[in-house]
Amino acid sequence: MSKVITSFEDFKINRQILNAIDDLGHKKPTDIQKKSIPIALNGQDILGIAQTGTGKTAAFVIPLIMKLKYAQGELPRALILSPTRELATQTADNFRKLSAYTDLRVVELYGGVGPKTQIENLEKGSDVIVATPGRFMDVYLAEKLVTKLVQTLVIDEADKMMDMGFMPQIRRILEVIPVKKRQNLLFSATIPEKVIELSHEFLEFPVKIEISPSATAAETVEQRLYSVPNLRSKISLLNHLLLNSDDLKRVIVFTRTKKNADNVFKYLDRKLEDEVRVIHGNKAQNTRLNSIDAFKQGEVRILVATDVVARGIDVSDVSHVINFDVPIIYEDYVHRIGRTGRAFNKGIAITFMAKSEEYHIEKIEKLIQSKIPLLSVPEEIEMYKTEKWEHIEMAREIDRQKRWENPDFKGAFHEKKDRKSKGDKKRNPKKRR
Repeated sequence: MSKVITSFEDFKINRQILNAIDDLGHKKPTDIQKKSIPIALNGQDILGIAQTGTGKTAAFVIPLIMKLKYAQGELPRALILSPTRELATQTADNFRKLSAYTDLRVVELYGGVGPKTQIENLEKGSDVIVATPGRFMDVYLAEKLVTKLVQTLVIDEADKMMDMGFMPQIRRILEVIPVKKRQNLLFSATIPEKVIELSHEFLEFPVKIEISPSATAAETVEQRLYSVPNLRSKISLLNHLLLNSDDLKRVIVFTRTKKNADNVFKYLDRKLEDEVRVIHGNKAQNTRLNSIDAFKQGEVRILVATDVVARGIDVSDVSHVINFDVPIIYEDYVHRIGRTGRAFNKGIAITFMAKSEEYHIEKIEKLIQSKIPLLSVPEEIEMYKTEKWEHIEMAREIDRQKRWENPDFKGAFHEKKDRKSKGDKKRNPKKRR
């Protein structure tokens, strides 16, 4: 009968790691850590499925530190692949904290900045590389990276990797690192077909660890849904929540587009001044990292962001996540709300839903296998009349959704297009050919 794990002391890990865990204030292992760490310590391949915010980074970092033990030579012995530079930075930071009482060296490789400093860090010697796939291959093809000693490969957030189209780069990476005696660990919050395909390609007789059904939301997160007619009304509701509740101590506001992120930030910055920052793909790398760091340190209360950070920020005491826009990549809903309710804390996820977003909410509820409770908008909050341009945009979007479900659906905009097309043919007979 296997031993029941109730504390980090129950793992066969050394005192240096236990001291680092104590410094971080972690009292007991999470479910993914309880199940993954013993198996990883035995050297087996793992397919781990766990929600974001469940402690899976430590689930692969702790056994990796045990395996590497101490700094050795100049060449890396382990590779951790991450989908975004924010997540790569976060993972490397966690590795440094957990290996604080060892001399192990970790080097980050990610895009958005020039490779010169990263290559210089590699030349000083490394034990672990945390990298995004594109930058890893760039440095490798520039002959600045030797991979012959890599014996552990971790692919983190595999579903996001697939969403971002990294499959070709990952296949190339698998070709340039040793196969013999290599341990492979794959972690994902959801397990779509592409992740299954990837697992078949590089995992060898893996132990599957599924902490909760794929794509379910964390139990520590209370979900709420508001039906809001338009953009201006969303702003009104957001303003009310942020200005009239002391409970919203540290908040991430997610938008679908960079334009909306900037607009929400400009509005909130006028009201709250130094309490808010914004990050998205058009922001410089240093600006993004500085904004995340300011949010972590509590220097700002609100972070407005696109999905670029849905999986790339690890702050244990985010009180609320607000989905200003409903995500259209449905797995991203799980990852967004997973920014709160972390490390055994409770959290609240609030979603604003316009009429054109009801379709996406239905798909998300199907994915997470539960209904999101719909709340009434408080009477004191002003709801505005939908402007004509926005009404047309939403109607067009609803038409598009219906055609997606039923290709034979003839919406108002579809018919107009047909009439216009016929008129063009009458005016230009050559088009009939």
